[in-house]
Amino acid sequence: MQHFLKETDFKASELPALFNLAAGLKRGRGREAAPVLAGQTWAMIFAKSSTRTRVSFEVGIHELGGNPLFLNKNDIQLGRGETVEDTARVLSRFVHGLVVRTYEHAEVERLAAHGTIPVINALTDFLHPCQIYTDAFTMAERWAQGGDLFGSLRGRKIAYLGDCSFNMANSWILGGALFGMRVALAGPPEFGPGPEIDALLAQEGLPKNYEFTTDAHEAVRDADVVYTDVWASMGQEEEAKERIRVMTPYAVTAELFAEAKPDAYFMHCLPAHAGEEVAQEVLDNPRSIIFDEAENRLHMQKAIMATLAQNARA
Repeated sequence: MQHFLKETDFKASELPALFNLAAGLKRGRGREAAPVLAGQTWAMIFAKSSTRTRVSFEVGIHELGGNPLFLNKNDIQLGRGETVEDTARVLSRFVHGLVVRTYEHAEVERLAAHGTIPVINALTDFLHPCQIYTDAFTMAERWAQGGDLFGSLRGRKIAYLGDCSFNMANSWILGGALFGMRVALAGPPEFGPGPEIDALLAQEGLPKNYEFTTDAHEAVRDADVVYTDVWASMGQEEEAKERIRVMTPYAVTAELFAEAKPDAYFMHCLPAHAGEEVAQEVLDNPRSIIFDEAENRLHMQKAIMATLAQNARA
């Protein structure tokens, strides 16, 4: 059974077809696509609230012909003491796929290990693979020549600023290595990448493709994309004041963005806190592609679900 828990759950050789499928689904807005999930129900367990993730998955399942079933973690027995393993076994008897947005990465791994249906990681504190695939697809739309979407990523540089120890930075490290991109990370020294992501790179046989610096200007120099995220994610609210204090030097201002390549794009996985991690002027810049990025969650996730569903039938 194929799952999508981390970026490397698809091989690099499989990504051109996946990116092209997402592009085709986007062109038709999906409503004319083959209903590959017809007769299927896909459950969505969310321990963290969301806008883009929930809506894009619900709409995507529907447009592929399936039925989305939203399950707040606190409304099912998983939130009242039933084991993850038993939840996986039970849901496998009822539904055809599972989308999970939670805190601990080990939880999605346990659901995948003990169920018999595809499991998709819709975000954990360690990785956010659906977002990274979407971001890469959004970049490739602008850089591709001759239809080579995936190949257009090779050699490109992304600068990621802020908390470089959390899911988005980890996913850019892993995804960037898979895509053949250069990743420059900048943030306070206490928020640098942890040993877990280096261990995962080694486990997956991927090169260490990133550099971490405490100098935001160094990271942004010659970047094709400047990327940031909120400084305090869900579950970190009590740390917000201190995080804002130490990360202020890494805010993406108009002046900092101007130090990237003249045709560089700005990206943010949203929601954005204007005036904190990014200036409103940057969000409104013509080279800010944050809403194309948000829309593409739908198309890329449909491609992922369609591929997993077809592989499950094989």
